[in-house]
Amino acid sequence: MVLFSDRVDAGRQLAERLQYLRGADTIVLGLPRGGVPVAAEVARVLGAPLDVIVVRKLGVPFQPELAMGAIGEGGVRELNPDILSMASISDEELATVERRERAILDARVAELRAGRERIDVRGRTVVIVDDGIATGATARAAGDVARLHGANRVILAVPVASAEALVDLTGFDELVCVHVPRRLVAVGNHYIDFAATTDDEVTALLDAAARRIRTGRHAGGSGLDRDVEIPVGSVVLEGHLYLPENAPAVVVFAHGSGSSRHSPRNQFVADVLHRAGLGTLLLDLLTPGEESDRANVFDVGLLAGRLAAATEWLLDRPDTRSCRIGYFGASTGAGAALWAAADADDRLAAIVSRGGRPDLAGDRLPEVTAPTLLIVGGTDPGVLDLNRRARTRMRCRNRLAVVEGATHLFEEPGALAAAANLASDWFVSYLLPGPDTGEAGESAGLVGVAEGDDATELRAQPESDVQH
Repeated sequence: MVLFSDRVDAGRQLAERLQYLRGADTIVLGLPRGGVPVAAEVARVLGAPLDVIVVRKLGVPFQPELAMGAIGEGGVRELNPDILSMASISDEELATVERRERAILDARVAELRAGRERIDVRGRTVVIVDDGIATGATARAAGDVARLHGANRVILAVPVASAEALVDLTGFDELVCVHVPRRLVAVGNHYIDFAATTDDEVTALLDAAARRIRTGRHAGGSGLDRDVEIPVGSVVLEGHLYLPENAPAVVVFAHGSGSSRHSPRNQFVADVLHRAGLGTLLLDLLTPGEESDRANVFDVGLLAGRLAAATEWLLDRPDTRSCRIGYFGASTGAGAALWAAADADDRLAAIVSRGGRPDLAGDRLPEVTAPTLLIVGGTDPGVLDLNRRARTRMRCRNRLAVVEGATHLFEEPGALAAAANLASDWFVSYLLPGPDTGEAGESAGLVGVAEGDDATELRAQPESDVQH
């Protein structure tokens, strides 16, 4: 039954069916929350702007699931006169429901937009995206609101939907669906990973998409997006390589202990980097058999050697030979990244460590020359102390960004989104030089103030508390 590994995979499969819209005057609108990761991938492939469409149904007071209308941003309202008449809804009852729903809608808009202006859809083609449709009520309301906002053409695109719902969705110019099961029990049954999407993740995806459009780094479809095998000595490492067309840079992920290329945290960070125009190589530095021996997990020399070999593999490929390289390391993977960086040439242009163990690079730390950003949770005191000590031994340009309230795995609301945007800003500054990037680490993502007289240690708030 399962068709999609996660919402990003669903977005990729959906985007394949929307390729005819590339180059058209199209805007992709995601339905919060779960529809936004799907929509973000569609927007990336199409090279289109991404926004959310926030709607609220106006339910009949005594039967809330029955919609008598819908409201959206900007004061727009669509009413169903037949339902209003059939249910004998008075003007006062209608006003009461609308006030309540308008207050909820306004609060949701404030949370998701964080001061960001709604993209004007007047006269343009709009693709409304959700992660799946069971009844279609919210999608129908979104279509009505998009037309009230002036959209010229409204397309509904979803990975999976019930046949009954699609039959009833007659108000769209076009319906695009990857899979219509014979009987839809639950949308989540068609995903391996259907974890709830948070407001912070929605905000991070919108920010990344806006940066992509602002800097002109449209991915416009990937030049490559597939699993790869990398021979290293007597073993073969498994990875996933994503390259935008004419990729200028690739970030190689060095995972920490107990993690893998399938880690949702790593994939979330990679998605943010994709939307900034960066390629990524997520790979497992150990084979499944090697991972069973915990000694290998902490063999930083072994991991660093594998990372260096994977980097050489990248630089030997015709499509990545001219790319600048970045390393993103987490936990022990950060130690391996810094160890490998000590022997790298100037094509390794930037390093980011998230909750990393730079101390594991040992005596090689002073030999690292690539600009390095160390991101640590503010409530991860042991690792924070290790990073501060490591910095005293580093001679390259480096900064320490402390995400307030975050623990080691950055599981708190907004913490991972903050770390991902910090990493994206650092890599963009050093891997993708352009007119919109200033001094590395001083773009919008690195929000904070210096501790004491050390202007290179920054305090960053979780994304839900950052004003954009």
